[in-house]
Amino acid sequence: MLLTEEILNVDNFTKLALPKVPEPHLNVMKIASLNLGHNTSIDNGIKSSDASVQRFDKSLEEFYALCDQLELCLRLAYECLSQSIDSAKHSPNLVPTATKPDTVQTESLSYSQYLSMIKSQISCAKDIHNALLECSKKIAGKVQPPGIL
Repeated sequence: MLLTEEILNVDNFTKLALPKVPEPHLNVMKIASLNLGHNTSIDNGIKSSDASVQRFDKSLEEFYALCDQLELCLRLAYECLSQSIDSAKHSPNLVPTATKPDTVQTESLSYSQYLSMIKSQISCAKDIHNALLECSKKIAGKVQPPGIL
């Protein structure tokens, strides 16, 4: 049941996030074909240029806009995947929850182990923060104030 729900969630994501590219692509090709045929008949002297034709640049712009949207969706999906991989790498073991006692994993951490891991991560973040502060103070100290030569 869980697997089918995940598949439905992925399917819903693709329906909402990914634009329908074949439609605009076909529209661009159709308009290009009509314009090429119209220009060919004008060049051969069969038709005059009075007949209105659809604008190719507008349909091409719409196609490029949808391609840009598709690129953004792919970047978002890549970032989500990267974040998920990083999350699994830095915290691979889960804390068992009381809501689902039947799904306790053998590799899960105890709560005290989990707290210890979180404390070490906070300590590491504080060390990085302090190192960045020291570096910024050193850089600010080396810069001479204006007016002093």
